[in-house]
Amino acid sequence: MIALLLDVLSWILLLTGSAFLLIGGVGLLRFPDFYSRLQAAGITDTLCSITILLGLTLQTDSLSVAAKLLFTLGFLLFTAPLASLSMAKAGRHSKVDPWRPENGGES
Repeated sequence: MIALLLDVLSWILLLTGSAFLLIGGVGLLRFPDFYSRLQAAGITDTLCSITILLGLTLQTDSLSVAAKLLFTLGFLLFTAPLASLSMAKAGRHSKVDPWRPENGGES
C-alpha cells in the first residue's frame, strides 16, 4: 500500500514538473523581451528542478542515489537563481532596454 502511494505521489510530481517545463517553454516563446523571458526561464527552471528531482527521489530504492538527488537539488536551488541574476546584470550592463508598450499602454 505504501509503495503504491509513493508511486502515485512520484508520478504526480514528475508530471507537475513536466507541465512547468512546458509552461516555461511557452513563456520563452511568447514573452516580448529579454527580462521577461529570463524570469519565465528562471522560475520554471527552479520549479521543474524541485518537482522532478523530488519525484525521482521517491522512485529510488537506494539511499545513496536519493542522497545524490537531494544534493543535486540543493545545488540547483542555489545556482539557478544566481545564474538568472548574473544574466540580468549582464543585460543591464549591456544596456538592454526592457520592453515598453507603444500606443499608450496597449500591448
